[in-house]
Amino acid sequence: MKGKRTNLDRANCGIARTLEIVGDWWSLLIIRNAFHGVGRFGEFQKSLGLAKNILSARLKKLIENGIFRIEQDDEAPSVNRYVLTDKGEKLYVVLIALWQWGEENCFKPGELKHVMVDDRNRKPLNRLQIKSKDGRVVGPRDFRTIRVKSTGKKAADRA
Repeated sequence: MKGKRTNLDRANCGIARTLEIVGDWWSLLIIRNAFHGVGRFGEFQKSLGLAKNILSARLKKLIENGIFRIEQDDEAPSVNRYVLTDKGEKLYVVLIALWQWGEENCFKPGELKHVMVDDRNRKPLNRLQIKSKDGRVVGPRDFRTIRVKSTGKKAADRA
């Protein structure tokens, strides 16, 4: 018997809230394919081999959360295209981080048949690095979360 899934959309954690939106593998693969130019429902279904009901549910959730928007297809006006929004485009960092982690940890030497490259010069991307405000590279044990004091103003008002 399956238990009820915990809803993370009110969690006080950026990771938890992100996972609530894009935390299942199908959602991230749909987003990955959108970056590769896939936009029609049938294209997503064919490229992923995903059941229509699951694809429909994932796309609906991604639209509701502002990751995709629906546009009319210029080539076939009776067909919709799923287009990444600015919010959705920002997920490229997550996808590259997952790719780089996977390159390093999920393949045997010589097994990986693709490499992530800069579109302009076709050279491999540098490894992602997290840097502090002063430019230092921050390692896996060099960060933490701290509680932010609330002033009653929105973050934009404090900036």
